[in-house]
Amino acid sequence: MTNAVLITIGLAILVMVGWIAKGFFLAASIPILLRILVGIVIVGSVILLGIVIKDKLKQDKKDDFKGVDR
Repeated sequence: MTNAVLITIGLAILVMVGWIAKGFFLAASIPILLRILVGIVIVGSVILLGIVIKDKLKQDKKDDFKGVDR
């Protein structure tokens, strides 16, 4: 049940972020250069976050101290 709630909350947040991003990228009052730069920063951040998550998951699989209390 908890997973379903977390997935629903995550999807709602994604919808709101998408709605805000659509408004930002389609606004004619914002210069095109600024929209392009913000898009590049967002894509770069998402790629970096994906790499960090992948490396963390790979590191957790190799963790030899799973049963040890820290």
